[in-house]
Amino acid sequence: MTIKRKGATSILFLQLLFILPAFGLLSLRDGKFDIMTLVAGGVLVFYNLFQYNMMKVSFKHIDRFVLLAAQFLWSLGLVVLYRLDPELALKQFVCLLIGTLAMIVMMVLIRRSRDFGRLNWVFMGLTLLLLASTLVLGRTTGGAKNWIDLGFISVQPSEFAKILFIVVSAYFLTTRDKLVSFIPYMFFTAVCVMLLVVEKDLGAALLISGTFLIMFYAATGRTWLTLLGVGILGGGAFASYKLFSHVRTRVEVWQDPWSVYQDGGYQIVQGLMALASGGLLGVGLGRGMPEVIPVRSSDYIFAVIGEEFGIIIGIFVIIFYLVFIVRGILIALDARSTYDALLVFGCTAMLSLQSFIIIGGVIKLIPLTGITMPFVSYGGSSILASMIQLGIIEGVAVKNGKADEAALEMMGGEMR
Repeated sequence: MTIKRKGATSILFLQLLFILPAFGLLSLRDGKFDIMTLVAGGVLVFYNLFQYNMMKVSFKHIDRFVLLAAQFLWSLGLVVLYRLDPELALKQFVCLLIGTLAMIVMMVLIRRSRDFGRLNWVFMGLTLLLLASTLVLGRTTGGAKNWIDLGFISVQPSEFAKILFIVVSAYFLTTRDKLVSFIPYMFFTAVCVMLLVVEKDLGAALLISGTFLIMFYAATGRTWLTLLGVGILGGGAFASYKLFSHVRTRVEVWQDPWSVYQDGGYQIVQGLMALASGGLLGVGLGRGMPEVIPVRSSDYIFAVIGEEFGIIIGIFVIIFYLVFIVRGILIALDARSTYDALLVFGCTAMLSLQSFIIIGGVIKLIPLTGITMPFVSYGGSSILASMIQLGIIEGVAVKNGKADEAALEMMGGEMR
């Protein structure tokens, strides 16, 4: 326990050591000293310290490494957003504050609940309603019809639908044992994916499909059925390629973006050029040219990070996402119920898949899909959804800690 606390304190110290110099550099850009930039950095440092200590005291058994990994990621995101546009960073910080409240509420709910029982059928309907709502009310952004404009704010329903999908999946995979009993759940998953494909939200479709397969295999251990699911997913992807022109366009642009540089390939090429110019150590904060990269504050924020901070920081970003995988698996293994284990495993799988899908798209490893980097990219729906998933992971971690504590007290009583 002492080693864990010292390790967490060291990570917190290094995190703050990154934030203050970063905002210090930003305060001196354009040859002028901007005191408000330093104030913004100080506010972020205070917030991270306050949140960490408040969570540590209020929830004794939180997983500190998961929380600190998330803090590093959103701190890096806020630094880059402030460098791009201070107003974007302010909006993101407000969304982060709201997300913190949502995270705490989710932790309390998870800590006190066994599962959501019949509410899961309501969650299924709500998930489908959220995904279908953009077909009627949505507006097209970046080729995908996945945003709803409410006038004073824009909302991406799929960000919240994917959380409900995890909750529904955990329930069905826990309470069903015969294959035939999975039919409603399989149908539900297929409809979710098809709605997203029709809306051209290919990233979210891939995310839900991948999370489904991972959770199904983790819950059932049925290798052949999982491989069959992978085959169906591959067949569905091929069918989508043949049926939908926007899918073919994405693949063709991915194969050779330079041949269509002035059209669909411009974004990919600019992202690759930014990463190449950054090299190992980056060109320096504030010295890059992110303005030439489309959607630089959301989908392509990793290219901005790579250009100005270099491959080194890019690797650190991936390492912190790996922390979610390792700690999430450990929390799931320590869970006292299959339902809690699958909830954590589902959130871990979805956050990990989402991060690697978008990073893979930016570096041209896979065709580009329009999803955000969890905790890093600009977007109120994205940061709120990520914080809720963090709340689920931490809620189960707290529940595990209380169970371990009760078991130790019982053992101590028996020994006496």
